[in-house]
Amino acid sequence: MIDGLQKMTLIDYPGKVAAIIFTFGCNFRCGFCHNPSLVHPELRQIDEEYSEENILKFLETRRGFVDALVITGGEPTLQPDLIDFILKVRAMGFLIKLDTNGTDPKMVKELIDRQLIDFWAMDIKNAPSKYAATVCRPVNIDDLQKSIELIKNSGVDYEFRTTILQSLHTQGDILELAKFIKGAKKLALQKFIPRAELVDNEYANDKSFSLEALEKIAQLCEEWVEKCEVRGF
Repeated sequence: MIDGLQKMTLIDYPGKVAAIIFTFGCNFRCGFCHNPSLVHPELRQIDEEYSEENILKFLETRRGFVDALVITGGEPTLQPDLIDFILKVRAMGFLIKLDTNGTDPKMVKELIDRQLIDFWAMDIKNAPSKYAATVCRPVNIDDLQKSIELIKNSGVDYEFRTTILQSLHTQGDILELAKFIKGAKKLALQKFIPRAELVDNEYANDKSFSLEALEKIAQLCEEWVEKCEVRGF
């Protein structure tokens, strides 16, 4: 189920011009998520514009102008037709970047085994000890660890990323999550930007660390990961 389309982005797939589709449904309920309409069924607005047929027709018009398609959500690995859709898009010559929360390592493995993903982005929500409290759902940490290792060893480009909030993360938590992905090529610490519409509007007035503080923490994280960068958007 596709519930949104961004026709062009220059920042979501490093070094590529991409389009983005947003899939409906997520097995997490992160209160700070910026996409409540992709999480809460009662907020969903079905639009024929986002049918698979129309998305493929749009991509056909973008050949030669767009390099890749970013598939995000929600949580894309919940979609039963994900592989079939990716096969159609790849047949058109587009690269695929997939954003995931890593809760379905079997799907991650199948996508890797079939060489269907060109760039992985996995969200690391918090230190393992605080994961369930952060995503407001029970979490199988072993499944997350399996997905992390699969992505690290996939042979294609990837990044792990964490949105940082003062109410959810301490410096110790951030270092613990960096250790959780030990040996990873890249971790991005993303500064939380409050917005009017969130999954839980109690986070609307929350804050992140300052960019200066995040830069210092990022340097400490590089004991565990090859590169840790800070993003202010």
